[in-house]
Amino acid sequence: MQPLVAVILVGVPLAWLVGFAAYAYVDAPKYGMNPRKWALISFAVPLFGFLAYIFERDELDYDPEEDPYAGGDDGRTGGFAVHESRQGEKRLGPAGTEADDDDADNGDDEWNDPDGVDL
Repeated sequence: MQPLVAVILVGVPLAWLVGFAAYAYVDAPKYGMNPRKWALISFAVPLFGFLAYIFERDELDYDPEEDPYAGGDDGRTGGFAVHESRQGEKRLGPAGTEADDDDADNGDDEWNDPDGVDL
């Protein structure tokens, strides 16, 4: 095998793995993560280990105060965020019909019933 081919086939991917591991090792303490563990995972599991580190790191700095879709239970949406342009519209019932607001009062919930079953 030619030395240049060996460098390209072995050296370049190995350099990328070492780079991923070094980045994880240096960056992990900033997020309170174990740097040795994430460097080893980033090196031993090519590409997917580094992506796992990036995704795990992003989950640690999640702030629900900045998330516009967190919470939002106003009784009508049931915890789902409704776009500002859709506020005040009537909700839809089964088959696209408008849901009756009085059904919510008596506990008759058509949304969760299987077809042909009225629980």
